Amino acid sequence: MHKLWARFGHLVQEIGKFGVVGGIAFVVDFSIYAFCLQGLGMETLTAKAIAASIAATLAFFGNRFWTWRHRERSGLAREYGLYFFFNLVGIGVALGTLALTHYGLGSVWPIFQTEAADYISAQFLGTALGTLVRFWSYRTFVFVATTPPPVPAESTERD
Repeated sequence: MHKLWARFGHLVQEIGKFGVVGGIAFVVDFSIYAFCLQGLGMETLTAKAIAASIAATLAFFGNRFWTWRHRERSGLAREYGLYFFFNLVGIGVALGTLALTHYGLGSVWPIFQTEAADYISAQFLGTALGTLVRFWSYRTFVFVATTPPPVPAESTERD
């Protein structure tokens, strides 16, 4: 078990921190989305795009200065640009999920055009799929590691 933690412990910590930052961003996203829909009467895709953009900005700072603070900095402008490019990909996944359910499935089954279905599609399914894309791309391309994490030397002892 010790070898496993030595090898993957850094990844578990990154996933945990990414989850905390993402959780906070999710609450912000959800709140703004609900306000835009109910308080301002916006169209569902517009409301989601605005909410996701604001939440993404907050998440950038959380990820840069907490989740991956131990990694070398490659320039704020470069990181910010790549972060938002890959975030747009993640937002596209969430918007695509919402469009598929609201307009695609909704044209066949009207229940998919309800506000409850939109919340489930945009805030849960779309966010989950987009999060997988974001974590991989941020870790791989945005907040790059200059050196690989240490791999423990093989030992003859059994854990």
